[in-house]
Amino acid sequence: MHSVEFAAPCRGSTDRFLGVLTRHDLRSVDGDYAAVLPRPMDDANAPLEIVRNIIADVRDRGDAAINELGARFDGSAADPLRLDPADLHAAVERVDPAIVASLREAAASIQAFHLSQKTDAHTYQRHGMTITQNRQPVDRAGCYVPGGRAWYPSTVLMTAVIARAAGVSEVVVCVPPKDDGKVIDVTLAAASIAGVDAVYACGGAQAIAAMAYGTETIEPVDVIVGPGNVFVALAKREVSGIVGVPSAFAGPSEICVVTDGNADPRYVAIDLMVQAEHGPDGKSWLIAYDEATVDAVESAMRELLAEAPRRNDIESTLAVGGHVALVRDGAQAVQVANAIAPEHLQLMTADAADIVHGVRHAGAVFLGQMAPASLGDYIAGPSHVLPTNGTARFGGALGLEDFTKDVHIVSVTNETVRWAGPHVETLAMAEGLDAHAESVRIRLRDLSTESGGGAR
Repeated sequence: MHSVEFAAPCRGSTDRFLGVLTRHDLRSVDGDYAAVLPRPMDDANAPLEIVRNIIADVRDRGDAAINELGARFDGSAADPLRLDPADLHAAVERVDPAIVASLREAAASIQAFHLSQKTDAHTYQRHGMTITQNRQPVDRAGCYVPGGRAWYPSTVLMTAVIARAAGVSEVVVCVPPKDDGKVIDVTLAAASIAGVDAVYACGGAQAIAAMAYGTETIEPVDVIVGPGNVFVALAKREVSGIVGVPSAFAGPSEICVVTDGNADPRYVAIDLMVQAEHGPDGKSWLIAYDEATVDAVESAMRELLAEAPRRNDIESTLAVGGHVALVRDGAQAVQVANAIAPEHLQLMTADAADIVHGVRHAGAVFLGQMAPASLGDYIAGPSHVLPTNGTARFGGALGLEDFTKDVHIVSVTNETVRWAGPHVETLAMAEGLDAHAESVRIRLRDLSTESGGGAR
C-alpha cells in the first residue's frame, strides 16, 4: 500500500467553513487509486433495514401507509395524494412567464437530443434467416422527483420528456409535498409541459414502493427512474426484481473538477459548490496539480460562501464530502478521475480536448472552464439523471433505452433449418435436452424427403 498524506482539515466553528478541503497527495502514488481514496457508501453503512420496512409497510397498507409515512418524513400527509390534472395546466398560468419560457426551452432541448437518437428497426440476415430488432417502449413509466431542501422541476423534464420521446404511453410522477401537503406550482407546471399523465404528492422510499407494487390510488409502473437521496436509491434497488430500474445508483450529487491552474479559481470554486448545494452525502472533488492552485480555489470559495444563500447546506456537505487530490499531471488526473467515477466531471485544463479521450468512467463530462455542469443540469439535452456512488464504472445517463426493450423477431427459410439444425441438435444433446434436439430432427427429416413440409 502506498502512503498518502492527508492535510489536517482546518475548521472554525461548527457553522463556518474555512474553505479547506481534505487533501490527498497522490503525486507519488501509482496503481490502484481506488484503494487509497475515500470509498463510496457501501451496504454496511446503508439504511437498508429502514428502507425494507417502509417498502413492506406500503405493500401491506397502501395509501394509509403512504399518508402516515409522509406525515413522519415530509412533515405533512399529501392533500390530495393524486393531483387533479387540471391543477397541472392551471399551474402554468400561475408561474412566472419567464420561468415557463425557460422550462419550455429546456424541454425542447431534452426532447430534440433524445429524438435524434431514435433509429429504425435493425435488420440482420444470414443463411436465409432474418432477424429484426424491434425496440418497444414500456407501457407505464414512473418518474421520481426529489424535494425537501429544494424543488426540481428540471428533474420532471429530465425524466418525463425522455419517457415521452421513447414512446411511453403513460407517464406518472411522484414528488414529496411541501409542509402543507401541496406540490409546488413550478413542479406542476413542468409536469404539464412534459405531458405527464398524473402527479402524486408522495416522496421517499414509500413513493418507490407505491410505484412498484401499487396502492389504492397509485397504479404500479413498469419502470422507475429519477434521482433521490440514499433512501430512494436503495428502495429502487430493492424493488428492481419486479420493476425496471436503471442499473446505476442515482443518489446524492457528485462533482469532480480537474484544473491545471490556468482556469479562473472562481469558476472552479463555484462549480465545486454547485453540487454541494444539494445537501447531505454529496461529494465535491478537486483534482489539481499543485498546492498553490488549491489555495487559490479555497480562497475564492471562502468569498463565494460568504454570499451564498444556501451556505449552510454547502458547508455541511463540503465538511464531509469535500476532497482534493494532488496529482502530477493530466494523465494522472484522468486516472484518478476514473477511479472516482464521478457523476459530473469537469476538465478545466488547457489540454481538456486531449485528455478527455482517457476518461472511461463518468456520468457526464464538461470541457473547458466555460462549461459548468449546471448546463447539463438544465438545458444541454442529455438527462441530468446520472450514475453516482461509483456506479459510472458500469452505468450511464438516463436515456431512451431505460424506457424501452428490444423485441427480436426471427424468421427463417429451409436453408436456415438445414444450416442451423445439426448445430442445434449437437448442442442440445450436449446439454442433455433431447426434446430440444428432436424439435430440429423432425424438421430436418421432413426436409430430406421430397414430400417434406415447411416453407420453401
